[in-house]
Amino acid sequence: MRIATSFLLAAAAYAQPPIDVEFFDKEVRPLLRSSCQGCHSVNVSNSGLALDSREALFKGGNRGPAAVKGDAASLILQVVRHEGALKMPPGKKLAPEQIATLEEWVKRGLPATPEFAAAKRRKSTHWAFQPVKRPQAAGIDELIQAKLKEKNLAPSPEADRATLIRRVSLDLIGLPPTPQEVKAFVADKSADSYERLVDKLLASPHYGERQARHWLDLARFADSDGYTIDAPRDIFPYRDWVIRALNDDMPFDRFTIEQFAGDLQPNATNDQITATGFHRNTPSNFEGGIDFEQYRVEAVADRVQTTSGVWLGLTIGCARCHDHKYDPISQREHYQMFAFLNNADEVDKEADRKFFNKPFLSMGTPEEVAELSKWDDDVVDVEQRIRKQQESLPQDADKDPGLIALRKELVELRKKKPQVQRTLVMRDRATPREHYIHLGGDFTAKGSAVQPGVPGVFPPMKNPNTVPNRLDLAKWLVDPDNPLTARVTMNRLWQQYFGKGIVETENDFGLAGDRPTHPEALDWMASEFMAGGWKMKRMHRTLVMTATYRQTSSARADAAAIDPYNKLLARQNRLRLDAEIIRDSALSVTGLLGRKVGGPSVYPPIPKGANDVTQVKREWKVSEGEDKYRRAMYTYFQRSAAHPGLITFDAPDGTVSCTRRVRSNTPLQALILLNDDTYFEFAEVLAKRILADGAGLDDRAKLSLAFDRTLQRGLKAAEGQRLLAFLAAQRDAQKEKSEPAAWTAVARVLLNLDEFMTRE
Repeated sequence: MRIATSFLLAAAAYAQPPIDVEFFDKEVRPLLRSSCQGCHSVNVSNSGLALDSREALFKGGNRGPAAVKGDAASLILQVVRHEGALKMPPGKKLAPEQIATLEEWVKRGLPATPEFAAAKRRKSTHWAFQPVKRPQAAGIDELIQAKLKEKNLAPSPEADRATLIRRVSLDLIGLPPTPQEVKAFVADKSADSYERLVDKLLASPHYGERQARHWLDLARFADSDGYTIDAPRDIFPYRDWVIRALNDDMPFDRFTIEQFAGDLQPNATNDQITATGFHRNTPSNFEGGIDFEQYRVEAVADRVQTTSGVWLGLTIGCARCHDHKYDPISQREHYQMFAFLNNADEVDKEADRKFFNKPFLSMGTPEEVAELSKWDDDVVDVEQRIRKQQESLPQDADKDPGLIALRKELVELRKKKPQVQRTLVMRDRATPREHYIHLGGDFTAKGSAVQPGVPGVFPPMKNPNTVPNRLDLAKWLVDPDNPLTARVTMNRLWQQYFGKGIVETENDFGLAGDRPTHPEALDWMASEFMAGGWKMKRMHRTLVMTATYRQTSSARADAAAIDPYNKLLARQNRLRLDAEIIRDSALSVTGLLGRKVGGPSVYPPIPKGANDVTQVKREWKVSEGEDKYRRAMYTYFQRSAAHPGLITFDAPDGTVSCTRRVRSNTPLQALILLNDDTYFEFAEVLAKRILADGAGLDDRAKLSLAFDRTLQRGLKAAEGQRLLAFLAAQRDAQKEKSEPAAWTAVARVLLNLDEFMTRE
């Protein structure tokens, strides 16, 4: 096909009068090369315009075609004549005879030599855009150790058995092992004991919860709309779909396609449609008086950037206002990607407001759905009346009796929400929107029209529809010829287990990003991932089985002198646990943890007034029973006032896609673990368990039980002496000589240790 196309173009060029082709070659080509192509070529296409082929000239740039055969009003002639606001070349004007040459060229129908006729494909020598090539190596360990050998470094020995089971348990299921599990693993000397442990953890239903939390960061998952109103939204079925898909080890290519375009699959099931909630996680603004089109466009732009960051590790969003400053991505190509996501059916005018952030997938009989729709209308009506009151009483709106009454009405109304399960999903409009370049990133400044397409630096789509859609894009993302998706996904997996990726800038594989420390290891994993059917559990297993992963994390002076940031991985890295895992660990060691998987979000206790900062006050009714002690990933996440115990430990705010969490170390974190009512309750429960399990034992033996339970290791002599002295001081300080109170103080210390919140 490519050869035939080139032949036809060449034939067309040679069909032109030789004198015209000679005119182009001697007069026009040197002029274009000297005055135009420095800024307008396939590799430097300012304003989306390339002037190094006739095909590109006809296609034009962000403002439309640059030239039309025989048309004296062609854009290229207007700008060189300086007839309008746009004047080219910048800072000077061509000589009259040069302008006349271009006018004559257009008049003759833009004749050209054969090699100038066809558009050139953008090329890049940057490593990330090259095909994945599997290195000739036995595996990851061989590649990592080869780099160490170059620096005369040896790998560290394997971590002790207790550390290893705690590490792999926290990494794979996000929960610490029980004392009994640790004891059994330490005692098991069989050659395959670790392998069997890994397989057991991968088969756990809690594996899906742990790994889903990483994906939900990418998906910018939250239970509310964001912005100032920040109303609740129905989206938890999407979260549960992710957990199920990961537990079922759904291949990553299918995992991608269903989230991106499950609704476009033939005879799409409710599960496939629910999966499309990925791109409905964008924040939504429903304030009165806003331009809904503006915020709809913002949502689509977010989806473009999220897509490029999650699957391609690129910052395509940087080309929203102009061609990318570093990567071979033009502004036109940004809006070609934008066009794939621009047909989503959602609120784009005031009249649609009653549908909130439509469309929903409702899972109830028609009467229940109708009842829910009426409830939606009633909620919107009350919220609109609240806003009108606020506008009429801007200074004292919060104190006005009529406002207060309306807010109470809203609270009562929300309590009566019909129990019909529904979830936000993607669905395309029946009538496609027009797609065009937004000049300067301004959605009101319409530039050249565009159709859906992928950046030219990548391999093209295979057999797309006549007008490519989201399903075509999803299939292209996981096409084995795409050089980035497998690399980016495996790099994030590496980051999960070692704290940072082989490419440390995990969201930027472009020219401004870091180069990989171990490119061969990254390509080995990427090729293994694709060859193994895109199975994530298989790759988790591969990584945690390596000697590199199983190394001790103890610091080494010899390695630190050569490699202070441990980029060569002469040892493992110590990692502060994620916000959710800190809470989950405390729940687990106290025995309070509710282990139900999935379901609606829950409301564990929060400090008084913690959610009073939002524009619309919303009730936080603390969950009861098991729901009070669910895993933290099920905590209702309100973007404008997230649970303090999550945000303080660096949980993302759910506003944009998060590809790597920050790991900070602040005094507020220690204050929460010591003084927050929730953690005080955990300490009380832990103390009671220590006293119950250690009935009849002396204090040192009880402390040993406490260490087994909280840190999954034995008590050291020096630690025992200090804690016994602390326990005695607490007993003396208790007026009523309360033994549970004294042990609660000890439990508070254990739950606040750096070791408790760290994965060695």
